[in-house]
Amino acid sequence: MRETILERTTKETDIQVRVNLDQRGEGQIHTGIGFFDHMLTAFAFRAGITLHVTCKGDLQVDGHHTVEDVGITLGQAMGQALGDKDGIRRFGSAAIPMDEALVNCVLDISGRPYLVFNAQFSTQKVGDFETELTEEFFRAVALHSGITLHINLAYGRNTHHMIEAMFKAFGEALGQAILQTGEGIPSTKGVL
Repeated sequence: MRETILERTTKETDIQVRVNLDQRGEGQIHTGIGFFDHMLTAFAFRAGITLHVTCKGDLQVDGHHTVEDVGITLGQAMGQALGDKDGIRRFGSAAIPMDEALVNCVLDISGRPYLVFNAQFSTQKVGDFETELTEEFFRAVALHSGITLHINLAYGRNTHHMIEAMFKAFGEALGQAILQTGEGIPSTKGVL
């Protein structure tokens, strides 16, 4: 099975992540930021993976360290679980509507980390989640998993809907890309 358990401890956060790319299951997610927990749950469900995340962060400061460090640890765990990427589909894309909002996500498990993030939010917070941390999370995941990730908000008004559509679109696209479709590395170079 493509499964990894990873821990990351700094002076700002203490994180444990377990990801299983081959099994959809009931995950447990506790970061101390309710909306972020909701987003990670939606992502894992749409990706068809099992995800467990526990984070004790310095939320008395703000949510930045928690969100970014969870992204770093999740990205590293996904990268390890993918191993040499033998037989994966590699590419994934999704267009996800949520009421008035529409998000497009395209990704390539290329080994070349990059983020293109096109979105602006009209509010600074959804619950206890600072909306500007959405981009920080996706950047951390992309950089530490080796994924080229493009997220584009086509339109929307409700910030909750826009961000949730992003996490769901990322999950759908990732679920496609990690599918094992055959043998061999999906690259003319023979390595990703």
